[in-house]
Amino acid sequence: MDAKKLLYSLTMAPVLASAQGEKPNIIFILCDDMGWGDLACYGQQYISTPNIDRLASQGMQFMQAYAGSPVSAPSRASLMTGQHTGHCEIRGNKEYRSGSVTYGKATDYAVTGQHPLDTAHVVLPEIMKDYGYTTGQFGKWAGGYEGSVSTPDKRGVDEFYGYICQFEAHTYYPNFLNKYSARTGDTGVTRELMTENIQHEFYGEDYYRRPQYSADIIHQKAMEWLDRQDGSQPFYGLFTYTIPHAELLQPEDSILISYRAKFCQDKSYGGDNGSWYHAVTNVHAQFAGMITRLDAYVGEIMAKLEEKGMTDNTILIFSSDNGPHEEGGADPTFFNRDGVLKGLKRSCHEGGIRIPFIVRWPGHVPAGVKNDHQIAFYDVMPTFADILGIQDYVGKYRNPRLGAADHFDGISFLPTLTGNEADQKSHDFLYWEFNETDQIGVRQGNWKLIVKRGVCELYDLATDIHEDTNLANEYPEKVKELKELVVQSHIDNPNFKVTLPK
Repeated sequence: MDAKKLLYSLTMAPVLASAQGEKPNIIFILCDDMGWGDLACYGQQYISTPNIDRLASQGMQFMQAYAGSPVSAPSRASLMTGQHTGHCEIRGNKEYRSGSVTYGKATDYAVTGQHPLDTAHVVLPEIMKDYGYTTGQFGKWAGGYEGSVSTPDKRGVDEFYGYICQFEAHTYYPNFLNKYSARTGDTGVTRELMTENIQHEFYGEDYYRRPQYSADIIHQKAMEWLDRQDGSQPFYGLFTYTIPHAELLQPEDSILISYRAKFCQDKSYGGDNGSWYHAVTNVHAQFAGMITRLDAYVGEIMAKLEEKGMTDNTILIFSSDNGPHEEGGADPTFFNRDGVLKGLKRSCHEGGIRIPFIVRWPGHVPAGVKNDHQIAFYDVMPTFADILGIQDYVGKYRNPRLGAADHFDGISFLPTLTGNEADQKSHDFLYWEFNETDQIGVRQGNWKLIVKRGVCELYDLATDIHEDTNLANEYPEKVKELKELVVQSHIDNPNFKVTLPK
């Protein structure tokens, strides 16, 4: 037996293995800008999501789950690193775009992407590869610009297809997508031109003649990868779909037509060339149709796992990267998209960070359960480590060059998942910071501190879930206590400055 197999046999928790001793496969579906109230199983009344609702009925639905941040790149970084945004390198949507190149009738950036993940700190795909998994990511990367030190090929991802840059993902009919496959011998991430799209202009009426719809293409690549899995090696797939992020466009098919009939008095959006959000009619129909399209993707994944006999040994997770958006003509008020919660994307109020989170794992996770245990994205890494039976994953993966400064902020929620809540440890508090709106959030029990440009607001979520009544003046000692947690949690980052509480 080789060393890796011996390590596995000694450290894998037997209770989590199947009768054949297999490691569970994991698929994490992470959609884009879906609010807590966008799914029928979370109270949405206008939009049909039968497959995701069925997934919730077959697994555990978390009612107090939180993203890593109120925007995309830092939220995904929190998921990848097991760190909150007071410690994580990426804390905002810092963009890198330079140069230009002409593709057919379109001009695009020569280099594009986001601030890189810290190469000194381990990320989830690297851990999964260490423990024998093949890894794939399909959709948005947002963990480093093209050619940077942190692209999928350099961070443990065996196969990638989608957008390296989340700004490029502002359009569903792009000039190119990015790809990488170790299986086919690629040496790095390259661009794949959308040859039919670039025959048409990027702006104006000609744009709407583009036929290559990125969301469908990315999903097809993810399904091809899933179909190749033959059980010889466990797999970890991170499907970072861009739906329902603006722009609000999709193919003219039965999904869209049905919603157009439903929302016959629909509104329009004029577009914004600077953000690449194109003009659209029937905004409500487009948005609802995109979520139902995503639901169809989820249904196809569930059907493929069933077809391959992998349902019982695959952990299937569904979530969103942050709260609902209003860019590109989206209308969260119409859909009551933040449900009973206050705030949208970019806000540290509950609506900006509380997200849907569903886990199905037959035989391990009880079905049809709604759970109020508080979790955040940075809890995913320790939970996966727990599932793999890794003893002291922090000690194993902490970078010795950084020592104790290499932070791991999560707590495994595997006991909650498996119905052993008596063994579940809880966070003393949860933490967020976001430089672009200069906000900080702390939740401790039912107390919620929000710091806006250094000014503190205090809410009691037990009686005020919508965060309407600021209690800061009535409970100065609680404010002081939570302010101390901010100071304790924040490490300065020159790229992402926030104002600490006064």
